[in-house]
Amino acid sequence: MRAVCLKHVPFEGPGAFTTALTKRDVSLEPYLVPQDGLPKDAGDLLIVMGGPMSVNDSDRWIAEETSFIRSALHAGTPVIGVCLGSQFMAKALGASIRSGRELEIGMTSVRLTTEAKQDPVFGTLPESFEVFEWHGEVFDLPKDSVPLASSDIAPLQAFRYGSRAYGLLFHLEMEEAGIESLCRECAPDLSKAGLAAQQVMTTAVPHLPQLHQIADRLIGHLLSPQR
Repeated sequence: MRAVCLKHVPFEGPGAFTTALTKRDVSLEPYLVPQDGLPKDAGDLLIVMGGPMSVNDSDRWIAEETSFIRSALHAGTPVIGVCLGSQFMAKALGASIRSGRELEIGMTSVRLTTEAKQDPVFGTLPESFEVFEWHGEVFDLPKDSVPLASSDIAPLQAFRYGSRAYGLLFHLEMEEAGIESLCRECAPDLSKAGLAAQQVMTTAVPHLPQLHQIADRLIGHLLSPQR
């Protein structure tokens, strides 16, 4: 089996998803889309990563990637969209993406929806739990999708389309080095949010093992044979 990973900046990669794929003998093909363009197909699992750009930007590659993701979703390919990736999924499914009330950076408490209790992955999680965030834009629930989680700032933090496509505004996959890179590469966001890099790191690191367990469970679900 092969997983295809669409990256948008060198410093936002699949993180803990890589570990989950490697232990299941799934190969991972990364594509830095703005430079490399899109792959020939979405593989057995498509992972769409984050980035500081907006899906509303006018770059040609953004329109092409939106179309690529739409095709994968409509074909029933298992998909994980993270942060910008979830916004790509929402846009591909016809939802609007807009600026949130404020930047959501660092550990944030999210709450499960009623529908999430029936979900094979989210149904195993506590009613409220902490996730790592780094985004300024939010989106509405796409048509024919199931809302899974919300926070005070973002009414929609996670959704599922069909049985095997998950859009996550937060990061389950983020590793310590990834947070360090974000703090370095996106330092203006920290200033705008009135946060210090050390504060973000110290708060987030203890939660990462739990988030990586959820990431592993999600990968396991998406790669398991369909009943």
